[in-house]
Amino acid sequence: MPLLLCATCESIPNLTEDDQALLSPLAKRGIQAKPAVWSDPKVDWSSADAVLIRSCWDYHLRLEEFLRWIVSLERAGVRVWNAPQTLRWNAEKTYLRDLERRGVAIVPTLWPERGFSLQDKMCEAGWKKAVVKPRVSATAHRTRLVSAEDGEGQVLLDELTRGPGAMVQEFMEGVVSQGEWSLVFFGGKFSHAVIKRPKAGDFRVQHDFGGSETPAEPSDFVIEAAQRAVAAVDPVPLYARVDGVERDGQFLLMELELLEPALFLKLAPHAAERFAEVIRTTLDSHYKEQRL
Repeated sequence: MPLLLCATCESIPNLTEDDQALLSPLAKRGIQAKPAVWSDPKVDWSSADAVLIRSCWDYHLRLEEFLRWIVSLERAGVRVWNAPQTLRWNAEKTYLRDLERRGVAIVPTLWPERGFSLQDKMCEAGWKKAVVKPRVSATAHRTRLVSAEDGEGQVLLDELTRGPGAMVQEFMEGVVSQGEWSLVFFGGKFSHAVIKRPKAGDFRVQHDFGGSETPAEPSDFVIEAAQRAVAAVDPVPLYARVDGVERDGQFLLMELELLEPALFLKLAPHAAERFAEVIRTTLDSHYKEQRL
C-alpha cells in the first residue's frame, strides 16, 4: 500500500477537519495517508511514496526553514506535491507579476520599494482604498486596509519594505458587496467553488477574522478565467485554489494558492473523492515511469 504523508504544522498535527475528509477516499483507493508535521525532525519523510503539502500554515513565519525542508525532500528523492519549484515560486506573492506578464488579469497591484509614498501613489492611481500586505504572508498576516491619508498604513509599508517586502493592491469593494471567489482545481481541472465573505465591518474573508464560505456555482467566464491562471503554471499543479473577484464583467485574480490552501473538500459533494482519484492516477503514472 503506497504511503502518502500529508504535511501539516505544529498547531494542527492531525490535519484540519477538511483535510481529514481526504483520508477515507484515499484508503478506498489503496493509499495509506497519514498526517506529519513538516518541522518535526523525527519524521522519516523518505519512507513515503509522496508528500502532500497541506496545512503548513506557519510557513510564512519560518520561510527559510520551510524552504530548506523542501530542498531536503528533493535531495532525498522524495516526491512532493505541489512540485518543489512551484512551492518556491508561490511562496512569495511576486508570482502575481509573472502571471500578469503571462496574460492573467490580476487585481491592480503596486510593488513598493524604499521611498514609496503611499499617499502619492494611491492618488496617482485614483484609488480610494488599498490593501497593504507583505510579499510573504498567509491568513491576512500583517494585512491592513488603508486610505491615502492613512499614516499608519505608510508606517506598515515602510516596515515591510525594510523586511520581507511589501505589496499594495487596490481594494476591491466587490469582496464586501458580492464576496470573493475561491475556485478549486485538481490536476488542472475545475472541481468546485465557494464564495467567501467577510463579517460585517471587516474586509478579511478568513475564518480567523469571522469570515464565512458558501458553496456556489460560478459563471462560465469566471471558471474560464480561473482555468487560464492555473494553465499558466508549469508543471500542472496537483491542486490549486484560484481566489478572485468580479469587476465590470471581468474576473480579477487576487491569489493563486498552490502551497497550503484550504480546499473546502467538505463543502462540495464528492470533492474529496475527485482529489483522491487525481492523487491515485498521478501515483500510478509515477510508478509506470519508474518501470520504464
